[in-house]
Amino acid sequence: MRIVIAGGHGRIALRLERLLAARGDEVAGIVRRAEQADDLREAGAEPVVLDLESATVDEVAARLRGADAAVFAAGAGPGSGAARKETVDKAAAVLFADAAVRAGVRRFVVVSAMNADPRHAGDEVFDVYLRAKGEADAYVRSREALDWTILRPGLLTDDAGTGLVRLEAHTGRGPVPRDDVAAVLAELVDTPATAGLTLELISGSAPVSVAVKAVAGN
Repeated sequence: MRIVIAGGHGRIALRLERLLAARGDEVAGIVRRAEQADDLREAGAEPVVLDLESATVDEVAARLRGADAAVFAAGAGPGSGAARKETVDKAAAVLFADAAVRAGVRRFVVVSAMNADPRHAGDEVFDVYLRAKGEADAYVRSREALDWTILRPGLLTDDAGTGLVRLEAHTGRGPVPRDDVAAVLAELVDTPATAGLTLELISGSAPVSVAVKAVAGN
């Protein structure tokens, strides 16, 4: 498979790139800065330098053409203000979805956030973030040309992954290592039967492959 990841230098994305490359997939990661390219090459991914805050749909579609799947793992980051929640967490996700449709890439996986909701109230930066992620998710769901899956992890940690998770429509709050989020994403990309599902993810007791097969109905 050829898989293109938006936000290719993120902490989840770099882990995902290593997993996909190790299993023999062809991986490309979209990054904003050329100096991030070596980190992607080290992870086994092809770096694609493109700023999703200023790129056009056609420019992004050109990078997606020929891919079997697209993963949106970009984010403005915890230190960013409300404006970039709108331009990255929402607008870049919308752009990436539109570009996938234009490029004919049906399989589309989104890294969202637990409690993301377009109707989320409040004016703090985190409120804007949850609203932006919710609006982006709603837009992706509206694109009938996409076989989308939306993953909403709990509290992200840098603890070593255990390979044991709880993956359900509603899990409730809880932590989950980024290692395990990446492992679940790798399984989801390869499991089209999860299309149309919005899933929450926290640490649990089920091996990753078992958890994904369970939600896919296999």
